[in-house]
Amino acid sequence: MNRSKSRTGIWVVALSTLLASCGFLHGAFAPSASGPGAVTLTPPAADQAGTVLVATTGAAPAGTSPRATTAPPGDPFRDALMDAFKSFRRLQEGKNADYIPVLAQVDPSLFGLALVTVQGAVYEIGSARNEFSIQSVSKPFTVARVIDTMGADAVDNRIGVNATGQKFDSILALDLGKNMPADKDRVRPAGNPLVNAGAIATVDLLAAAAGMDKWTTILGNMSAFAGRVLQVNDEIYRSESETNINNRAIVNLLKNDEVIQGDPMQALDLYTRQCSISVSARDLAVMGATLANGGRNPVTNVQVVAPATTARVLAILATAGLYETTGDWLYKVGVPAKSGVAGGIMAVVPGRFAVASFSPPLDPAGNSVRGQRAIEVVVQHLGGNVFASQPAVRAQRLGADKEPTLLPTGPVRELTAAGR
Repeated sequence: MNRSKSRTGIWVVALSTLLASCGFLHGAFAPSASGPGAVTLTPPAADQAGTVLVATTGAAPAGTSPRATTAPPGDPFRDALMDAFKSFRRLQEGKNADYIPVLAQVDPSLFGLALVTVQGAVYEIGSARNEFSIQSVSKPFTVARVIDTMGADAVDNRIGVNATGQKFDSILALDLGKNMPADKDRVRPAGNPLVNAGAIATVDLLAAAAGMDKWTTILGNMSAFAGRVLQVNDEIYRSESETNINNRAIVNLLKNDEVIQGDPMQALDLYTRQCSISVSARDLAVMGATLANGGRNPVTNVQVVAPATTARVLAILATAGLYETTGDWLYKVGVPAKSGVAGGIMAVVPGRFAVASFSPPLDPAGNSVRGQRAIEVVVQHLGGNVFASQPAVRAQRLGADKEPTLLPTGPVRELTAAGR
């Protein structure tokens, strides 16, 4: 950790200190109600399923916990969530993932949205508190820890950050990667930290924090991003472990190519457990808002990773966050995002907010159908497209009585204005 500090010049909270400050080393997580970012929300009652609830940090008197209240009409975040929820709550397109048997049994009608601002306001509607397995949405947070502790070059050199253009569990992508060397001396068949091969290699690359094993480091890191202690869903873990034959082939190929340098089966087991962590849409929104807020959790006020790390992670999300359909997503919605086959999606608008959804039915690429539609509406409603801009209003040069004009013909020339 000290090497990372000296290399980046940015102070980074040591993981052990981070976990202690979050209460992870002392039993259950319970942020001080009077401290910065203290938020406690109660699950909405059944008759509030179509109501946007909101809680803001610092809203409760000392010694008490703020409760969620109904967000009033006219609040732009409330209106965006409400519009998206009502527009797609009855949409029935897509199909639950069935290659993991337990996921096929989840109620496909579940639908929840949550939004967290970088100021710490938390909005939620519908099934935003229903827990599901994080699956591939876990990948950016583990690579964030690797970048933060080992540096960005470690990920680029061992794994790569380019989009593979293939499905998330593609074996073909490994061979294609070997035929596209980064330079004449080096290939990176894992391809990208957000596909399965790259994510398993990321787990192998991760160094355990001092005094902790690798799994405790992974789970503690996820919990710090979420602002509460997260747990593994054992039923999901067993179901995935019994059916991850394709991933077993991937790890052995990566070991053969010397991308995985430790025990390949251990790396696969840790990755499978990582994907089996239970979260809610609200958790994903808090985790995304931590990325949007320069690595500082806006609910707990804990600096989880350095600001420079979040910039790298968001760039990786823009390459492969929705697998082979990431280009379509960026073209239509314009924000970095990450999906998972249990039905979760997290989207990040840097410096402003993160929005997350839960809806199990997926499209053929493995992305939640309702989640994509709903988040697109929220981002459009709030003007969150990071590629969007408006023409700047230029001040006239002192003494000029006409706007500058661009000469229409001939070679490219400078703008000219009256009085020159």
